[in-house]
Amino acid sequence: MRIGTQFTGALGAGQTRRWFTHSWPADWHVIWHMMPVTPVIGAPEVEWEVEVERANATHVTYWLTVRNLTSTPVNFEGRYAVLN
Repeated sequence: MRIGTQFTGALGAGQTRRWFTHSWPADWHVIWHMMPVTPVIGAPEVEWEVEVERANATHVTYWLTVRNLTSTPVNFEGRYAVLN
């Protein structure tokens, strides 16, 4: 298994933004996870959605939409795990 942080992001209060990351091998099984690094006690901080674009016969682009669920700014890491 390969794991890592692909990018870091910042969102203002209640903000939603979209990121993309490209040229991933299409035969890899990749899981995405957004991990807040700004502590906010008592409630979830972010939610995310992953969409996939088949860029060509061998590569994909991941489109990652992340939403800040809090009323304060949040920083986070865009983490991945390659399962195969």
